Amino acid sequence: MATIFQINISTGGLPKHGLPKAEILELGLSGDLHRDMVHHGGPDRAVCLYSLERLMALQAENHPAFPGAMGENITISGLDWEKVVPGVKIRLGEEVILEVTQYTVPCNHLIPFLDHGQISRVSQSSHPGWSRVYARVVSNGKIKVGDRVEIN
Repeated sequence: MATIFQINISTGGLPKHGLPKAEILELGLSGDLHRDMVHHGGPDRAVCLYSLERLMALQAENHPAFPGAMGENITISGLDWEKVVPGVKIRLGEEVILEVTQYTVPCNHLIPFLDHGQISRVSQSSHPGWSRVYARVVSNGKIKVGDRVEIN
């Protein structure tokens, strides 16, 4: 069963820090801010998702990545990340439904969290299946760590 492993926000920048619960509104997690609204945020990039298993695999490759370091708002455990593609809808807990809109483009803010600054390691074009994804909010609501995650 897939679950929310960690919920992450920041006042701008990385890493994002974990919370036990949060509210997801049309433009993302309540309290999560962005320094760069050209490349982050907005309705089609409201929530960033990433896989705990991908983070652990990056750690095994000596990358100093950890939940929240990749800028993801939701770190998900146990989800088949290969199925998380644009157009897929994902349910978080009882209320929230997200629709994946696009793969993220890695930026220089990830350099400290990837060995030798290899940001292309989490690029969909260089390493398919290893990218974080952006999603739009289809249905608002509250989530908490441990909530079930399902692909709809």
